[in-house]
Amino acid sequence: MSRALPKYHKRRVFMIGGAAAVVLSGAVIAGSALAGETSQSSGNASTNASPGTISCPAVEGSLPEIPASAQAEVDRNLAQLDTQIQEANQRLVDTVGQGGPNFVQNAILGPLEDKRVAALNRIETAIGRAAEKPEGLEALAACTLDAAGGAAAGEEAGAGGDAAAEPGGAAGDAAGGNAAGEAGDAGGAADAGDAAGGGAADAGAGAGDAVGGGAAGTISCPAVEGSLPEIPASAQAEVDRNLALLDTQIQEANQRLVDTVGQGGPNFVQNAILGPLEDKRVAALNRIETAIGRAAEKPEGLEALAACELNQ
Repeated sequence: MSRALPKYHKRRVFMIGGAAAVVLSGAVIAGSALAGETSQSSGNASTNASPGTISCPAVEGSLPEIPASAQAEVDRNLAQLDTQIQEANQRLVDTVGQGGPNFVQNAILGPLEDKRVAALNRIETAIGRAAEKPEGLEALAACTLDAAGGAAAGEEAGAGGDAAAEPGGAAGDAAGGNAAGEAGDAGGAADAGDAAGGGAADAGAGAGDAVGGGAAGTISCPAVEGSLPEIPASAQAEVDRNLALLDTQIQEANQRLVDTVGQGGPNFVQNAILGPLEDKRVAALNRIETAIGRAAEKPEGLEALAACELNQ
């Protein structure tokens, strides 16, 4: 018996050592597989997060000869057009995965077009002070998201299939907006369903800021007519048309408030409604100034009446 004990102990040590090796090997294999899966997931996320770039029609080639007295103002607005595109492209990067199906159009492309309309109107007006005023530059205002942005557009439309299938809040954010992402963080399928289909339950402070916790509120803007000088008879029709357009713009913005309750993040109302409305009002107010200026002294500074606010 005393001679058999060493063999028993050797066998037991061998078996324990073998078992430990098996466990260690399994851990290494599992760790490698997890690392591979993580790497692949990160690769997919990186690919899906590519926002693309915004392209806009060139303006300089469509301009007539620019009078020397207008050159500085035209150059300033051309530079502003370039800056607007750069800012919009940066916003594409900063907001990847945010918002609903029309986020890029509503919060980036739409506001960019309105800003370009205002700048193009200023170019027309500057040239028109010293030469024949060019018309129709607004046709160059609309911009597009290039094909490389398809993946980002898909994410913003809530169509990121691979991301939607993965568990967790990051996938929720990429596939269905902020509300679905936070529902994913919470891990509740019922909450995710409510957030994806419920509109009014956009998780986080964004919905509260945007719509006052479910109530759309109304938009109020400064009155314009009381700030106008005497209007020449030849300008009356155009001024009236733009005053009516200002009213229509407010009505459309208020309707959009109702239609988008619960959408977007903390700055959705400012970025997608109030900001674009201000740009549209600047363009209309510039047209009013120009119409009066053709037959009388041109009023200046009406743009100060462009900004509007949300009343809760």
